[in-house]
Parts: sequence; structure tokens; C-alpha cells
Amino acid sequence: QVQLVESGGGLVQAGGSLRLSCAASGRTFSTMGWFRQAPGKEREVVAVIRWSGGVTYYADSVKGRFTIAGDKSKNTVYLQMNSLKPEDTAVYYCAADRNSYFYSRNTYYTEAPYDDWGQGTQVTVSS
Repeated sequence: QVQLVESGGGLVQAGGSLRLSCAASGRTFSTMGWFRQAPGKEREVVAVIRWSGGVTYYADSVKGRFTIAGDKSKNTVYLQMNSLKPEDTAVYYCAADRNSYFYSRNTYYTEAPYDDWGQGTQVTVSS
């Protein structure tokens, strides 16, 4: 049974940092990503990592502040979030792609390639 389990969310003041973790089990994946959904908004991509070559992609809104990294041997991906802003408040979801096909960056920014999703972890940034 495939499972993605996120952890590390919480409440932090603006300017602070949090580190999210997503532990995958049940199979291996070619690509893993973080998405987020704020109240009243659609879910959006935050960062993506493809294990082959360590290719990473970031949403413009988090570039320079967030870093995605992973440990393939542990089937775990992390999201280090620094300089957090109130607008980063959202439920953060881990997503994983089973397919080894190499999609375009724009495709990875959509939900389409991802087969499995975690339950989400709340991140709240106070001003």
C-alpha cells in the first residue's frame, strides 16, 4: 500500500523557518513535489524534485526562500522554508509521480503527473 506521510507543519512568525518532511512507502517514485492550498484558493505547486539528475523546480513566489531536497534511499523529500511570510499560510501536500517519463517543467507545475498524495500538513505564518 502506497503512503505519503507529511510532517513538520506548525505555527511560526513571519521571517521564521520550518522544515517539512514527506516519507513515502509502498514503492519508489521518479518525481516528488510539494503543493499548497490556502483557504479559498486552488492548490498550487511549490517545489518539485526529480530523482534522476536531482532536477528541481520552484514556484516564483518561493524562489530563494524555499529549498526542496530528498534522500532517495529513504524515499523521503524535504522542504526547507525560510523567510516565511503570512501569504505562505496554507495546507502543504506532498505528491509523487510513479511514471519514469520526463515531463516538461510546466507539466510538473500541474497536478496531472502525480499519482499519489499525502494528507497534508498545516503551515500558519503569523504577522
